[in-house]
Amino acid sequence: MNITELLKDKFPDADISSDGADCSSKLLIVSNSFEGLSTLNRHKLVMGTLKDHFQSGEVHALSLTTKTPAEIA
Repeated sequence: MNITELLKDKFPDADISSDGADCSSKLLIVSNSFEGLSTLNRHKLVMGTLKDHFQSGEVHALSLTTKTPAEIA
């Protein structure tokens, strides 16, 4: 399982950087999909995409940083 590929399916415009193994990763996700959302709602959106993988134990730890392109510029 590749977390980046899973998230690219949900957020096709995203620039995703990862550090660590798939089961325990730090991710920076930059996407227009986060525009107008609070940090909490951005994380809920990402975590909802990975829900089944957390429940199955494939993923057990994930550190997220979620930004819009404007926040990075």
